[in-house]
Amino acid sequence: MSFDPEPSPQQAFEPDSSRTRRWGARLREWLINIALILAIIFAVQWWKGRTLATGEAPPLVGVTLEGTPIDLADWRGRPVLVHFWATWCPVCRITDGTVDAIADDHAVVTVALQSGTPDEIRAFMREVGQEFPVVPDPDGRLARAWGVAGVPTSFVLDGDGRIRSSVVGVSTGPGLRLRLWLAGP
Repeated sequence: MSFDPEPSPQQAFEPDSSRTRRWGARLREWLINIALILAIIFAVQWWKGRTLATGEAPPLVGVTLEGTPIDLADWRGRPVLVHFWATWCPVCRITDGTVDAIADDHAVVTVALQSGTPDEIRAFMREVGQEFPVVPDPDGRLARAWGVAGVPTSFVLDGDGRIRSSVVGVSTGPGLRLRLWLAGP
């Protein structure tokens, strides 16, 4: 069997309309495949987020690793990012830098889900070079109140304390910043 790089006479003289039809068919196939992939992604996101809290944000009261008391109700009037993560979660490490950067110019509170003692969490934070505020959740009580079944999970609250968006899994910096901007002043 030999390979003949020369087009057949039929292909060489194929009318433009036939090539256009083939191109249109390929484009249609690509668009259908892209639509199916997007539908699957949205379905998975919906499935992962079906247990998450909606509407009015549940209470979040605790003490950060630095000893600062936090009551989410005190932060009314501005958008807030509430981020659940864990030291044992490899996917969480992908978003840690994003959350740390957002904490420089937005209200952010993070919850370390079942990640050890405050000293162990502090050591982890030093090791990875992160400085965002962390409330330990050793028994998962806060996570359960928010409906968090997997980490990382991020919530964006508006100034009235209502959950405007939530996402389970990796979130991009621009995506989280856009959600915070859409949540209001």
